[in-house]
Amino acid sequence: MTRFLRTREVLLALAVILLIGLVSLRSPSFATPGSLVNVFNNTSILIILALGQMAVILTRCIDLSVAANLAFTGMAVAMLNAGYPGLPLALLVLLSIGIGAVLGAFNGVLVWKLDIPPIVVTLGTLTIYRGLAFVLSGGRWVNAHELTGPFLQFPRHEVLGVPVMSCIALLIIALLTVLLTRTVLGRAFHAAGGNPTAAIYAGIDVGRTRFLAFVLSGALAGFCGYLWVARFAVAYVDIAGGFELDVVAACVIGGISIAGGIGTAGGAVLGALFLGVIANALPVIDVSPFWQMAISGGVIITAVALNARQERRGGRLILRQERAAS
Repeated sequence: MTRFLRTREVLLALAVILLIGLVSLRSPSFATPGSLVNVFNNTSILIILALGQMAVILTRCIDLSVAANLAFTGMAVAMLNAGYPGLPLALLVLLSIGIGAVLGAFNGVLVWKLDIPPIVVTLGTLTIYRGLAFVLSGGRWVNAHELTGPFLQFPRHEVLGVPVMSCIALLIIALLTVLLTRTVLGRAFHAAGGNPTAAIYAGIDVGRTRFLAFVLSGALAGFCGYLWVARFAVAYVDIAGGFELDVVAACVIGGISIAGGIGTAGGAVLGALFLGVIANALPVIDVSPFWQMAISGGVIITAVALNARQERRGGRLILRQERAAS
């Protein structure tokens, strides 16, 4: 029982609950069910992006282009909806996922085939994708009156009182949890980052595994492009500017090791929720957004220090564990 209570996910969940409790002392309405549902809904996009980023970080890589991917894909589907209002919504959603996956695959190919460091690749494609969004749109905005009703309303619909966007986030959480814990690909993600050399000897194609992680991250980022535009009813070049830093921060806070091989979907979700609670709580208690940035930065530094300490004690390196067992 004591060991369970010391796990990173449990401690982070307790921290989120404590934070909600402290804010509710100042504003009791913050802890009501309706308010908490809104907090989760407002954090849904960050959760989805963090899950995709987690897959990449597990393989000892990083994807700094997720927000630019989101911006380009969101602009593309918004312009399609505005220009061709007869296109089915399902087709636009599939296109957003497909475009995002292609952009992610481009990152993956550069890392896999050309052996370029992931941080260099994604810093470059971050700029490229933002530039493509500007070229595609000519710098203009796509506003709410140009978008169709179904396009805008789908994420806002409710199922049993829960917004569809939150339901989508819950579904993706479940799917990623199964992928990481119950599939060969999920174990390959951990192995490729935990011990790439041993993974090769175990028959795992590390380059291909990293490529697939980038495709997954890109597909989720593309899908979030549609969700972002539909939720905020506007598309412009700079949407989600700097949001990639929040995504990486959510993963780090959630215990996903930047050295690869260690992390869970639950940790990424809780890390995103922690940031989401901070973002939603500070305006409620009249705290300056500049303090929000400082608090978030302090939390990230603390999380990195805790991760480094935990890794010195030994992390979850699947291949080493299996080798020791044999």
